[in-house]
Amino acid sequence: MAEDIRDVLELRRTAKEVKRYQVIMRVIGLLVIILVAILAIAYAISYFYDKYGSFTVKISKYDMMRQGLTLSETPEYERSEAVLNADIVYDMTNISGNDLPENIDMINGSHNGESYIAYTFYLINAGDDTISYDGEMTIENVTNKVDEAVRVAVYINGEKTVYGKTKSNGSGKESDCDSEFTSSTIVMTTKHEGFEPKAKDKFTVVVWLEGNDPDCTDELIGGTLKLGMDFKIVETT
Repeated sequence: MAEDIRDVLELRRTAKEVKRYQVIMRVIGLLVIILVAILAIAYAISYFYDKYGSFTVKISKYDMMRQGLTLSETPEYERSEAVLNADIVYDMTNISGNDLPENIDMINGSHNGESYIAYTFYLINAGDDTISYDGEMTIENVTNKVDEAVRVAVYINGEKTVYGKTKSNGSGKESDCDSEFTSSTIVMTTKHEGFEPKAKDKFTVVVWLEGNDPDCTDELIGGTLKLGMDFKIVETT
């Protein structure tokens, strides 16, 4: 009889252990699903920005760590940043560059309009050495030949330059542009020599589809454009 009671108790204990094991496995399974979902979302966001994001600014992490070069959306930066991403504008339609706000260079960070991308950021020498740097804006992804009618205005410390692709007939820059794209994949380049400690260069980048461009046709509908701007130190003194 005692042996039968012991068998029943052991059976109950075993059933409880099995139930506890099942609960633990379910919790672990749920946590794994949540973790995978978080990673998938993070990857999707990263992939989307990398492939289709409107505008990304980068500096070398080596230049940031060793020389103190940093990016910020405000002149009074709180922490060092190696990468900045502008907000994306969806379903952007064509406009005239003459319709852009006059104060478009006076607002920090992302300040897009309904049909244009506007982003202001600062490149700061937070180190102790005087440096020289190069900057290059590239077309990282383009579809439907939307770059044929794109305009990119770059303000550097308030000085504005409008860039556009060479006319489709190869006859030079568009009438509303100050300069042609440097190449089929490079929008523009810049250089600053003698960039002293605590110095700050202010950049505003504005991107829109120029409605007065003959190449601004219905064929561009659905097109996407991804621009990137990279800075690197070329000399230290």
